[in-house]
Amino acid sequence: MAMDAQFHVLAVDDSIIDRKLIERLLKSSSFEVTVVDSGNKALEFLGLQEETNNDHHDTEINLIITDYCMPGITGYDLLKKIKESKNLKGIPVVIMSSENIPARINRCLEEGAEEFFLKPVQLADVDKLKPHITRCKSQERDYNINKRKRNDECVSPNKSRMKMTNNDHELPSFVLI
Repeated sequence: MAMDAQFHVLAVDDSIIDRKLIERLLKSSSFEVTVVDSGNKALEFLGLQEETNNDHHDTEINLIITDYCMPGITGYDLLKKIKESKNLKGIPVVIMSSENIPARINRCLEEGAEEFFLKPVQLADVDKLKPHITRCKSQERDYNINKRKRNDECVSPNKSRMKMTNNDHELPSFVLI
């Protein structure tokens, strides 16, 4: 679908085979895909490394899909860092693993993961991503609209606004708001 081409997914996996598979599945569903091979590289890409001062990479990411078991920073650690970030916590995160361990799955979902996929990831799994991305985009749009409305309604603390009111039986009066 051409509509999905606007969505950008960051895929994180230390296995080249799994990385290529997820990249191919995402691209076949018309997603733009960036792949990295470690949690550290994902943090760097997202601007969450301690030595990186910027809050967010220039490229907008709409979803992150990450392997759970990786050397260094695990997918679970990556999930926690994203959800703790003021700027990135709204990005949906999906965890994938070849191990079906219910306690691990529940912990990831409780920490804020949208989905937990068992490997190998299938096209049917990728189709489950679209509602999370569109919901996130919709919330982002609503947030921006509400933010603009609030900014339009803001009044300088040193100034008051006057609003003219008109009742049918009275002369126009001014009310301080």
